[in-house]
Amino acid sequence: MTTTRPDTSDGVARPVTADGVGVSARRPDAVSKVRGDFVYSSDLWHDEMVWGATVRSPHPHARVLSVDASAALAMSGVHAVLTAADVPGVNRYGLERRDQPVLADDVVRYVGEPVAVVAADTPELARRAAARVRVAYAELPAVTDPTRALAGPGLHEGGNLVRHLRIRRGTPRPADVVVTGEYEVGMQDQAFLGPESCLAVPAGDGVDLYCSTQWLHIDQDQLADCLALPKESVRLTLSGVGGAFGGREDLSVQAHACMLALRLGRPVKMSYGREESFSGHVHRHPARMRYEHGATNDGKLVYVKVDILLDGGAYASTSAAVTGNAGCFAIGPYEVPAVEVDCRAVYTNNPPAGAMRGFGAVQVCFGHESQMDKLAAALDMDPVELRLRNAVDTGSVMATGQRVEGPAPVAELLRRVAGKPLPPPASDDLRLLPGGTSNATRAEHLVRGVGYGLSVKNICKSAGYDDYGTARVRIYAHEGEPAAEVHTAAAEVGQGLVTVQAQIARTELEVRRVTILPADTAVGDAGTSSASRQTWMSGGAVRAACLAVRAALLERAAARFGEPARDLVYGPVVTAPSGRCVTLAELLEDGDVDETAVFRHRRTQVLDPETGQGDAHVAYAFAAHRAVVDVDPELGSVRVVEIACAQDVGKAINPVAVEGQMHGGIAQGLGLAVMEEIQVREGRILNPSFTDYLIPTTMDMPPTALDILELPRADSPYGLTGVGEPPLLSAPAAIAAAIRDAVGVALDRIPITPETVATAVLDYCPDPIP
Repeated sequence: MTTTRPDTSDGVARPVTADGVGVSARRPDAVSKVRGDFVYSSDLWHDEMVWGATVRSPHPHARVLSVDASAALAMSGVHAVLTAADVPGVNRYGLERRDQPVLADDVVRYVGEPVAVVAADTPELARRAAARVRVAYAELPAVTDPTRALAGPGLHEGGNLVRHLRIRRGTPRPADVVVTGEYEVGMQDQAFLGPESCLAVPAGDGVDLYCSTQWLHIDQDQLADCLALPKESVRLTLSGVGGAFGGREDLSVQAHACMLALRLGRPVKMSYGREESFSGHVHRHPARMRYEHGATNDGKLVYVKVDILLDGGAYASTSAAVTGNAGCFAIGPYEVPAVEVDCRAVYTNNPPAGAMRGFGAVQVCFGHESQMDKLAAALDMDPVELRLRNAVDTGSVMATGQRVEGPAPVAELLRRVAGKPLPPPASDDLRLLPGGTSNATRAEHLVRGVGYGLSVKNICKSAGYDDYGTARVRIYAHEGEPAAEVHTAAAEVGQGLVTVQAQIARTELEVRRVTILPADTAVGDAGTSSASRQTWMSGGAVRAACLAVRAALLERAAARFGEPARDLVYGPVVTAPSGRCVTLAELLEDGDVDETAVFRHRRTQVLDPETGQGDAHVAYAFAAHRAVVDVDPELGSVRVVEIACAQDVGKAINPVAVEGQMHGGIAQGLGLAVMEEIQVREGRILNPSFTDYLIPTTMDMPPTALDILELPRADSPYGLTGVGEPPLLSAPAAIAAAIRDAVGVALDRIPITPETVATAVLDYCPDPIP
């Protein structure tokens, strides 16, 4: 049933267990999700509950003069209307800065900002009551251009600059060839399956909240202050999460539902529709970037200068951290002796921006990879060769002065995608042509392009953050055999973390039956399900707790045998050198073993405020993409024919889940490259639905050629590296490069729409295409 192999993280032999580490284990929620009977937070129900609805601002910037709820309260079945005056505690929350009101008090700063909340017997009645709440506003000038925001009137005390990261390393020397470029990335939505929803139940001294989130304990911290309750009186339990991708890091419905539940003394459910969801969560930061690359005639980079401006929207959310990531990775996975980076995020009256998969590294990847293609053209050099000549490796120094300590197989990743055979030419099958069956494209009108992208991003929290995970593991006897129970607060948001925790417990404890308890705040903090960190951090905590359980069981056996625990061999049957043995089930006759462990990675440093230098990151992850596209230059329509992706994962804990992460990242990258953008005009979202905000379907997704490298690290559990974000990072850049290669014109903004392509081609070549 089991064999043995070395575990590269500590040199100790570990069994290869059925559904253990390294095996493609089946997700426990797979069948119910496919059948449609998985219980999401929007499916929660309580017989005594009422429904909440939100009154939102129609203005991007205005002073709130008055709120009149009399007409709403006069409606039969309406139980409460709460405003800023009813917030029990501090009327501010936020992940990095507590700058966002629970309910707007004096000023609204974006379209859709919550002003009041209503509770009624039915969801439709709650919505109709919300429409009857009369709010008087005095409109104020809206600041919607991030460049103007830098010098414009302050939307918050202290001005509009959220953060300015400066990175200075080395002294630029003259270059033989210099290329410059200006690039833009539009606002992307996380487009998760399940809109925001929760159920708040008043209980005893506080409230029990069942919600979909990415970080239970940070929600608890903020809610306790807003509700004027001790943290232990605000108890959170994770409900079924329909995707997250960063959009559930910030509070949305949580505080509103809790306020209503505490006021009424009865359960309150809130659930957004899709249009409201577009206002109810943060989005990817739109970016404007200016680059200058200098190189020698043989293609070695001499210096890179970058200026980045991120539109943070109305509130800070994670803009400061996103600024840090964008600045740190602005030059990409390349060795550059002289670097000058300025990265700023500003407040505007646009919808708030915050965390989204890739967290700043996606935007700058489009910039630095576009520059590498432009530089290759100026040098008349193959773009793959140019990248290979400058790729970082283990021991290389990054822009922040930090040396790459772990595996950095950048050149190998690029060679792998570049070496794959190209797909065959386009056929006459309309389903496989740009525009599909609804368009008039024909194969003979198409041009094909190939493009490449390399990316780098940090794994886990950075810049001095005390990042840790907590896990409790109990082993007990169940029907005559040992069984384990794992309890963490780690949010399963669709990434397969529940499966990973069970795999680790099976491997370390060598038991078949493992139960993963619901994530809640009754156990210690697990940190956020973001930064590609949970398998490393919570997985590390589960492993540490399992090792503590093993040690306790060996001590029990040692007491029975009268032999030192260090000489015993752990397994389903614990054996001693003397030949004596005892089963785990027999050891558990003396009672359960219950251990809690906290796992931390090594400490990192805050970047120097003047130079941006410092050992800020725990680890780096790298990926390479190659995109092949067919383009109809006249219509501007694009078909992504194939995407190849190579990624170093350290150790694939669940190989099939790693493949799933790669497919998902490529899909989101494709969306950003050619179709996904929240259209904002004068602060208003123009396309808040999946009818108008386009995301890739199965018909848009091309075949993918995946290469998973397992180069174990020395500093992580099982040698693993976070896998969630890298497969997205350079996919948009590679697709954009392929489209440029096909049509031969500059395309410096993503997403690249058919109109963009057709207009650019017409401007470059005004004569009709034959």
